[in-house]
Amino acid sequence: MEFKELERLVIDWANDRGILSNGTTMGQAEKTHEEVLELISAIDEDDRDEVIDAIGDITVTLIIQAKMQGLEFEQCLESAYNVITKRKGKMSGGKFIKE
Repeated sequence: MEFKELERLVIDWANDRGILSNGTTMGQAEKTHEEVLELISAIDEDDRDEVIDAIGDITVTLIIQAKMQGLEFEQCLESAYNVITKRKGKMSGGKFIKE
């Protein structure tokens, strides 16, 4: 399935459940935080299936957040990519540290 179709399906799902009409951007941000904590736990436990699930769940929460903010997820990703392509830094302790 193409990403744009998946994105539309996620937005339809959120709409059908009242998330877009009754949810709040802060509530959605808290949901993203919860899913990020699940990703950290899955990585710590070396549980590949849970890592896949958590990354998917995080993406769903971010797609919904973008919609709530009147943005396109792809627009946000492109904006971030345009910034990181110019970023310089170094690896330290297993992380990229920007200058």
